[in-house]
Amino acid sequence: MKIKEIVTLASDALKERKARSALTIMMVVVGSSLMVALNGISAGQSNFIQHQLNTLAPNVLFVSSGQRSFRGGGGGPAPLASITINAAVVTRMSSLPFVQQVVPSYQGQASLESQGNFVNSQISAMDPQKVYLITPNLQLTDGSVIKSNDPSAMLVGDSIANPPGMTTRFLSLGQIVKVTSSYIDPNTSEPKTQSKSFIVKGIMQPTGNNRLDNTVLIDRNTGNTLFHKSGKYDNLVVLAQSPDYVGLVQQEITSLYGSTIGIITPKAILQSRQQFVSGNNAFIQSVAFIALLVGAIGIITTLYTSVNERVHEIGTMKAIGAQKTFILSLFLMEAVIIGIFGSTLGVVTGIGGAFIMSDFTGGVQSGGGGGGGGGSAAEPHITPAFQASDLFTVWMLSFIISLIAGLYPAWKASRLSPILALRR
Repeated sequence: MKIKEIVTLASDALKERKARSALTIMMVVVGSSLMVALNGISAGQSNFIQHQLNTLAPNVLFVSSGQRSFRGGGGGPAPLASITINAAVVTRMSSLPFVQQVVPSYQGQASLESQGNFVNSQISAMDPQKVYLITPNLQLTDGSVIKSNDPSAMLVGDSIANPPGMTTRFLSLGQIVKVTSSYIDPNTSEPKTQSKSFIVKGIMQPTGNNRLDNTVLIDRNTGNTLFHKSGKYDNLVVLAQSPDYVGLVQQEITSLYGSTIGIITPKAILQSRQQFVSGNNAFIQSVAFIALLVGAIGIITTLYTSVNERVHEIGTMKAIGAQKTFILSLFLMEAVIIGIFGSTLGVVTGIGGAFIMSDFTGGVQSGGGGGGGGGSAAEPHITPAFQASDLFTVWMLSFIISLIAGLYPAWKASRLSPILALRR
């Protein structure tokens, strides 16, 4: 009998059991769509991280105080405190071989008030012109002007000027902004606030770097006073003479200060994030694979039940001359049809599901919107990415598992005795 006739008979058999066949196909769809969606989101995350890091200069190192270390037991050595990053540390690092420049900064949280609207933001106090060393491709909106040592100037990121969720701009060029920060009075240990007014002199165009788009830059000396830092820097950006010297500069700094100082490079950030994403994705992929196996069990159940229900039919076909290979091919074809439909629908559903999940999890404002007090940071939108080879691999895996699942029921059907089958 021709392949076309076998396909027709197998299709008719599945149509007779529409509900059961549809549920079996859905089991395959669930497993394969999960694998496709998670692969797409994982690839999208990697692309997003790579894009963000590409906005940074490849020769930068981010330096901050290391973690405080303690030893247990009474009477032991005194705790080893993190190093205090001050002007002396900046001078020492600037003199290291292969170091081009060191950019110190103060960091703090503050409330921005303008025309009755409030937004909480991260403030970075540094020489605003040095931001080009860290982000060489940075572009400012028309009319923006930034100068060094301007105590009243403010440079804001795009997400601060245009907070997600607000229908109107929060800040415009030339606008006056009142910045209020909190601190602990060193004499009375009471919480206090300090305010200062700034003029928006520059607005950054979107960079794709969520951290930079949600930050505010002010003059370094002004930040020292506003946040009561007493000359103790929070972070340093160390620029190596070229990307090839980043590792050597990191070694030099580590040899000087050991664990009292922490160093992060864009490459290390990318590797750490990718390891987390890969580990998390591997776990969820195992869940998706289990879903595929559940689908395989469904195929076995469906076809095995079909064999039991069609024993008389199988006996009749054998009585009129049907060979074992024909019976085997007939039931295997049913598994093939289930696998083709389930795998194809799974790939399509997975692609669509990945974009739907991305829309639900990305671009959501964290905190209150405009008008009242609230945060301005927004979760980054990650666009899923798919490669034809990955989609084909998932499709083939789903199809092969479906085919393997149909082997035993098909073999059992081909081994039925026609005499015993006709008696039932």
